[in-house]
Amino acid sequence: MSLGTLFVPANVKLKSPVAVLFFFHSAPYVPEIAGAKNGMVVVSFQLGVGSSAYAKPFTDPALFGKLLKEAEEKSGVQLRPITLAGWSAGCGAIRQIMSTPEYYDQVANTIMLDGIHTSYVNGTPGPKESELDPANLEIYVKLVRDAMAGKRRVIITHTEIFPGTFASTTETADYILAQVGLKRKPIVKWGPMGTQELSEVRSGKFLLIGFAGNSAPDHVDQVQSLPEILRWVK
Repeated sequence: MSLGTLFVPANVKLKSPVAVLFFFHSAPYVPEIAGAKNGMVVVSFQLGVGSSAYAKPFTDPALFGKLLKEAEEKSGVQLRPITLAGWSAGCGAIRQIMSTPEYYDQVANTIMLDGIHTSYVNGTPGPKESELDPANLEIYVKLVRDAMAGKRRVIITHTEIFPGTFASTTETADYILAQVGLKRKPIVKWGPMGTQELSEVRSGKFLLIGFAGNSAPDHVDQVQSLPEILRWVK
């Protein structure tokens, strides 16, 4: 496509409408396998390093609409419902797209895999003394509130990785939960890819799961778990 790669699994019957997954920040084979296992057309994006690389193109409010139309023309079917999913830096694209009112109600599901970050207001890292910049988190709070009310599906995952120079996915998850008045439920069970779940929050159509692990392989496990996580949407 003009931006991104369109993949139509052989097992998907092209009879409108067909579910579509827009996935940000991964080698295309990961969301393509996930799409094939879940009966979805896939549009995948690998745009670079850092959330700004994914957010910047979508500051053009018309871009996502153009890509959706292009994907429908090339696949020959109407693509609905729409799922936006991102891993790590890819969540920057979701933040920007969902901040465009035109698309907010068009997107049925959003999945953020260990990738919601923001900066520290005072530049000081650490969960006790740091103050998070709320600007990059406002759209996620709105999404979660709507999911709690059953208006959309929202899934957030995070590990225990602590970057140090910017807010961790644990800190941003805690911030979002505080804003919507929810608390974690401690839990110990196996998750996808042999991961270990430590906590979860469920309310309406909102699901947040905290995973053990503070290393790069633990981070990568999150995106490799996409086939199973997509089943949670259903």
